[in-house]
Amino acid sequence: MNDGTVTLPWLVFRQDDNGNRYRVGRYATEAEAQRIAASLDGRGHKQLYWVEELRRGDAS
Repeated sequence: MNDGTVTLPWLVFRQDDNGNRYRVGRYATEAEAQRIAASLDGRGHKQLYWVEELRRGDAS
């Protein structure tokens, strides 16, 4: 059933130098999320970026 909502199950996170974690964005595909994470990581900052899949029932 299509209720008009868009599913964005792939999330990009960032962890800063102090260990604080932030959600950067949500994306429709893993490839898109990986591209964003790689782009941000390639800027030379010391932050850590990674991708996770939002599982059904998660509230992220």
